[in-house]
Amino acid sequence: MLQAGDWAFVVDNLDYLLTGAAVTVGLTLTSLLLGFLLGFPAGAIEVYGDGLAERFVSVGGVVLRGTPIVVIMLVLFFVVSISKSAFVTATVGLGLRSAAYQSQIFRGALQSVDEGQMEAARAVGMSRFEAIRHVVVPQALRRSMPGFQNEFTIVLKDTSIAFAIGLAELLTRGYDLFTQSGRSTAVLEVFVAISAIYFVLTFGTNRALDRLSDYYAIPSGENA
Repeated sequence: MLQAGDWAFVVDNLDYLLTGAAVTVGLTLTSLLLGFLLGFPAGAIEVYGDGLAERFVSVGGVVLRGTPIVVIMLVLFFVVSISKSAFVTATVGLGLRSAAYQSQIFRGALQSVDEGQMEAARAVGMSRFEAIRHVVVPQALRRSMPGFQNEFTIVLKDTSIAFAIGLAELLTRGYDLFTQSGRSTAVLEVFVAISAIYFVLTFGTNRALDRLSDYYAIPSGENA
């Protein structure tokens, strides 16, 4: 049952929750950036590569996509111990997992560009690399926007898993709020507030990415 006194407690500690929300946003952005820096080249290797590099990327992606993110974080923090910072560890864990999924988004986007455009670029004197860089990649990036939008939402929500390694993000701060303060009666109110913050972040970023996707969308009937 929602209580007015418990809502007052939530409002009084809203700045504490919003600080956690800022950590969540920062973790989301750094993880997505790492995922992009690793995922785009991985997707290109899967499409245009061969031999050992292609097999390594393919197997690595399958392993990362098939491993729960909480397991990845726990291994990186407690077993491999890549950093004493929970934020750095969470960024690497989420970034690697995101890279595995982003690679498939970009692989599909690259493959969606008609092969005739590559042939036309080579016919006018471009090298294979130049054709990929100047003709295929710009179109693939624009076509990958819807998939990237979905990945953004997934990573934003997955930041809550950093709770497992003690990072003081939004969910962790919400849990601490009603346990350390002794306000166990405010559990529902705290989690309603947390859910509202997640909704605002998710809805706001989705609407912004919708506009960005529409702006960069390839007009109907065009291939470039």
